[in-house]
Amino acid sequence: MTHHYGYASALLAAFLFGMSSTLNKISLRDVHPMIVAGSIYVTAGVVLMFLRLTPLKDRILERLESSVKAQEGFSRRDLLLLAFIVLFGSFLAPLFFMFGLYRTTAVNASLLLNTETLFTVLIALLIFKERTSRRGILGILLILIGAVVISTENFGEVELSKGILGNILIILAGLSWAIDNNLSKLLSVKRDLLLVTSLKGLFGGSALLTLASLIGVPFYIPLQSLPYVLTVGAFSIGFSLVLFLFALREIGAMRTGAIFSTSSLIGALFAFLALGESLTALKVVFGMIMLLGVYVLSREEIHK
Repeated sequence: MTHHYGYASALLAAFLFGMSSTLNKISLRDVHPMIVAGSIYVTAGVVLMFLRLTPLKDRILERLESSVKAQEGFSRRDLLLLAFIVLFGSFLAPLFFMFGLYRTTAVNASLLLNTETLFTVLIALLIFKERTSRRGILGILLILIGAVVISTENFGEVELSKGILGNILIILAGLSWAIDNNLSKLLSVKRDLLLVTSLKGLFGGSALLTLASLIGVPFYIPLQSLPYVLTVGAFSIGFSLVLFLFALREIGAMRTGAIFSTSSLIGALFAFLALGESLTALKVVFGMIMLLGVYVLSREEIHK
């Protein structure tokens, strides 16, 4: 496979994850945020583990074969790494985000969550020594600028002095997901990506639901919300995570993290189609700028 499969996988992962913002908005009308977060991760883990027990497993893993030599087994180091990935990516990050969202405005949260992309790029550059050209940096900047504008079109509504604790928690969520992205790169070389992602979902989701129970949050999902929770869990978290890991293997954390932020564009489109939210000319323009950034980033390999 060429690197272009990595870019395509990152975009498809962003598309699947982008749907979740609209579907989660519908679920959150009747379900507590911690129950939504825990349930979608557990659903992802159950669905992916089930696929591992069917004949589809080998077909899926064959499709995910790449130019990078995959590893079969898991060492003690890999298990420790997985524990940190679960801790940061499917426990701390959603926990910080849900409590942060409760204590700040939705506009502030949308803007500040873009720190995930920024932190992902910085960690990949400074700690994991990933490299990119000026063309690649330009592509990442175009994507990040587009994501900031699309997620916070009316900057007059941004009040960073309001809900300071909530804002800090949102930034911590972005940092936690960025750490998760870069650590996950180290496990993306495993052939059995279904196992890696299913364990991440099962352990992280179970921990969130356990914590919710300990602090007295009732486990309640009405029947009308169940299809949204299951869809987000299976597709927006489960399959998206598998594609995200494959993209990490192929093109690295820096490029994958940047391209994945196009999920904000997908989220805006789904909100327009499903919820009737506004899709302004400004969002369309900056959406095109994001896609231009993806194109510039994908062409980087050719011009090296």
